[in-house]
Amino acid sequence: MGSAATFDASAERDEAYSIPLSEIDVSHPELFRTNRFWSYFARLRKEDPVHYCANSLFGPYWSVTKFKDIMYVETHPEIFSSESRFGGITILESNKAAYLPMFIAMDPPKHDEQRKVVNPIVAPSNLARLEDLIRTRTQNALNALPVGEPFDWVSKVSINLTTQMLATLFGFPFEDRDKLPYWSDVATTLPGQGIIDSEEQRMQILGECAAYMTKLWNERVNAEPGNDLLSMMAHDDRTRSMSQEEFLGNIILLIVGGNDTTRNSMTGSVLALNQNPAEYTKLAADPALIAPSFIPEVIRWQTPLAHMRRTAMIDTELGGKQIKKGDKVVMWYVSGNRDADAIENPDDFIIDRAKARHHLSFGFGIHRCVGNRLAELQLKILWEELLARWPRAGQIEVLSEPTRVPSPFVKGYESMQVRINP
Repeated sequence: MGSAATFDASAERDEAYSIPLSEIDVSHPELFRTNRFWSYFARLRKEDPVHYCANSLFGPYWSVTKFKDIMYVETHPEIFSSESRFGGITILESNKAAYLPMFIAMDPPKHDEQRKVVNPIVAPSNLARLEDLIRTRTQNALNALPVGEPFDWVSKVSINLTTQMLATLFGFPFEDRDKLPYWSDVATTLPGQGIIDSEEQRMQILGECAAYMTKLWNERVNAEPGNDLLSMMAHDDRTRSMSQEEFLGNIILLIVGGNDTTRNSMTGSVLALNQNPAEYTKLAADPALIAPSFIPEVIRWQTPLAHMRRTAMIDTELGGKQIKKGDKVVMWYVSGNRDADAIENPDDFIIDRAKARHHLSFGFGIHRCVGNRLAELQLKILWEELLARWPRAGQIEVLSEPTRVPSPFVKGYESMQVRINP
């Protein structure tokens, strides 16, 4: 990577160990903007795996940082609720969008019913139907990239490809598809970070999203059932009578879910291979590694969503700590994916890692990411096409540290300058 890289691991470690344990707040957005959270989580995993933070921008919360403890929370929804009326799935309590009802922020049985409605979009038969379309779009996007000139990988590749896929999944007018990543960013960003200035502005823009999507819904409900998400929901008894809030909540969930995981893993994969050029050479020598191990390793290494939140429904114990009913419990996937007790050499990027799918990025249990196979397919096709064009390490060169999203929820990139070297 170019000389503009400024990350200093020893300074980060000194910082993380210089403050009292009780004062550590791993949710601060600045830690994520500057990529300086790793040593904080390493300290918590070692010294206080279930850690209470009394004061943060988002109120008091528990941090769950070890793989096994995260798995326990994930697989006990009767104790740790996702329900929006109790706080939903993110630490961002000031974010009114987080309180919208959506199936990821529901407990059984309603969660299970609504999830089943959209499952067919990612069924193996539908993924097979989409594969040629994804490949053609990927080829077109890569063929249009400038060679020998700096450009922003995030906008030219990651956003470009995921936005086209989102438009297809929703049956969304292709000429207006740029609205989709914009709405995704509006839904997840913190006010004052350049996209929105207030919660009122957020909800106003999401209201415009709801109005646009309602128009499309009304067209689908009066037409024959189709293969897109809106048509599936409009023609199913389990979702056709949703409230406006529930409708918007599920729309935002599907937009964000279809956008952030794939988009940020597409960028993270290029960054990871720039930081580990020997792995690029290994991958180019054996492209058969792409699907079974390289792509899962990218998704673990990137961890596109840093956390998911739950709310304790009863007084309970976790990791020797007494958690009270109503407490906010944050599962830090980004920490669990670097837990050496669960993953060997977790800080290393290893494209032929054994048990590469043993990671937390998609969640576990009833809330496991519904679109995980589609995300992996898009990434697989991207890297098959990239290696066919630029098989040498360093040909896709990251020129400087990427600009990261200042959020403890979406662990992603705003921009990343790269150059393709002939």
